Amino acid sequence: MFDVRERTDALEAKLRAEGMTKYAVDVGETEKHELNTEDTSFVLYRTLFDQSAAVTVFRGTRKGTASGNDLSDAGLDKLVADAISGAESAMEDDANDIAENQGKHVFHNGPETPDMDALYARMEEFIGTVTRDFPQIRLSQNIAVYTRSHSLYRNSNGSDLESFDGSYDIGLEFAGNDGERTTGLAYTSVSLHDLDTPIIDHGMVRRSLEDTQKSLHVYPLTEKFTGPVIFTPDALGYFTWMLIGNFMSDEVVMAGTSQWLDRVGEKVASDKVTLRLQAKDDRIVASEPWTDDGYLSEDLTLIEKGVLNRHLLSLYAAKKTGREVAKNTSSAFVMESGETPLAEMIKGIGKGLIVGGFSGGEPGANGEFSGVAKNSFYVENGEIRGAVMETMINGNLQDIFSKVSAVSKELVSDGTNAFPYLKADGIVISGSSGADEI
Repeated sequence: MFDVRERTDALEAKLRAEGMTKYAVDVGETEKHELNTEDTSFVLYRTLFDQSAAVTVFRGTRKGTASGNDLSDAGLDKLVADAISGAESAMEDDANDIAENQGKHVFHNGPETPDMDALYARMEEFIGTVTRDFPQIRLSQNIAVYTRSHSLYRNSNGSDLESFDGSYDIGLEFAGNDGERTTGLAYTSVSLHDLDTPIIDHGMVRRSLEDTQKSLHVYPLTEKFTGPVIFTPDALGYFTWMLIGNFMSDEVVMAGTSQWLDRVGEKVASDKVTLRLQAKDDRIVASEPWTDDGYLSEDLTLIEKGVLNRHLLSLYAAKKTGREVAKNTSSAFVMESGETPLAEMIKGIGKGLIVGGFSGGEPGANGEFSGVAKNSFYVENGEIRGAVMETMINGNLQDIFSKVSAVSKELVSDGTNAFPYLKADGIVISGSSGADEI
């Protein structure tokens, strides 16, 4: 039987035998129990096992890394040899480093044994609910997985960090079909710690099914105008990732191209926007006990009432730029909800969109973006008129977060992050010809 701690001990012993005095190792195992359905039938049940290790070693300021799945003695010998070889051929870099001693900690998160009978029952219930309540939805492939993981991180500074995690992860794929028309495939997912609540009541599942069914009726939007856009929690999460990448991440800060390079402590967004990264939150299933650099993870407030508190930098980027390291490398974003119900936000729109997704290229260095609004609906005089097809939106990432007229009371969590609906003004909306009349 695979023993994470014993294999970590063996890996450390091999590193020391090779004269390594500065290193970090991460050893883990996972067990997955997977249920697959197609249409309304269960088609697969399987159990998968995996094990892995990653090694980082230092020769002075030169760093080498290696990873693999063969954790036999011979496999560990190869990992050590590959990491040392990488360090010996690497360039000197004073920014290469590992976290100082974080002590010894053990973390437990989520169920450590699965209830597959309950998971089967919830999936069967979901299929039945969709068949009954959404007659124009056709289910495609749906996957429900219980994952148990056991990880151990150590470094030569004395850190010993161990975690035991369990979660249910459900991915749903479906389309609308009324016999004459079919929508494109829609996808939504949720991560759960328990199965106490029907799947359809988590995250954006019910809303996604409703929107997909409504998308069978397309509004003929052909004009171009500038107006407000309501970003759904899913879309807002996507644009938040683009915001982080463009203005707060390692690459743009080290390159000096970030528009927010020297704006820590200044207002960069609407005072309605507060964005946090959570290390531990009841709404977040996939908690992060420690960072990629080996720090104990901390809650971080990135933007507080519109004010930029920090950049989101790894240890390497922090040392390279002389800035503060971010002790959180998760994707557990939580944006604070507002005071306006979604229905009221919609009623306040004269002419605009509700955007559920986005397909486009990477934004420019200045934050300019352009692409197709997906799973989106045209709003006129406070009423949703219908789905739109091949409608473009373009603007600036900074404007999305600074020209905010409302943030919803509703906060939606899919188990990986938590976002409200956000209404931003000044987005250019360009319709296209070819939509069906309604």
